[in-house]
Amino acid sequence: MTARIGVVTFPGSLDDHDTRRAVRAAGAEAVPLWHRDKDLKQVDAVVLPGGFSYGDYLRAGAISRFSPVMGTIIEQAKAGMPVLGICNGFQVLTEAHLLPGAMLRNTALHFVCRDQKLTVESAGTAWTADYTAGQEISIPLKNIDGRYTADERTLDELEAEGRVVFRYATAGPAAEGYGNPNGSLRDIAGVTNEAGNVVGLMPHPEHAVESLIGTGRTDGLAFFTSVLNRLVTA
Repeated sequence: MTARIGVVTFPGSLDDHDTRRAVRAAGAEAVPLWHRDKDLKQVDAVVLPGGFSYGDYLRAGAISRFSPVMGTIIEQAKAGMPVLGICNGFQVLTEAHLLPGAMLRNTALHFVCRDQKLTVESAGTAWTADYTAGQEISIPLKNIDGRYTADERTLDELEAEGRVVFRYATAGPAAEGYGNPNGSLRDIAGVTNEAGNVVGLMPHPEHAVESLIGTGRTDGLAFFTSVLNRLVTA
């Protein structure tokens, strides 16, 4: 049976179509989910895509967190369903308290759009199992509220528990995509919950799944094959 991965559309979502395309590229069925519906249509996993839901009014992700679909997603995520939040989706997950921390305006107060080098810190999540810890990948990044922040105790817990999933790679020139683009504390680009089924990151893996697009790299495809393989073997 083909795995079904739902992709939520909020008002202001920009990358829902790209995400559904990435899901199909991995070999799963992409299921559109509308933010006002509580029914997840029997999907096996959910992706919250990038964009500017509700125009980032109040705070990025603050209003979408209260969409009817999020009540069901929160419930299912706590029961073990894999959930991935990309950029604005990551912001929604922090607002929903499915992931710790918060997202602030980039240090330079500018929108950043570039190919970004990342270091894979953890291959032990539902969304990163097809990577290798220590692997360096290149994923497009585009955000203005991408600065990950948390108190020191939370940051120390994330480090100690291996829940930092990605860091911005800094050992190279900025012109090649290295460096911390937004001032995120401890160069954190993505984190996971304790169970490893919920992951959020700022860069956009759905924009790096086809060799004919952009830089020609497919480094983002493993996000979607990882969860597909997890669902198939579960």
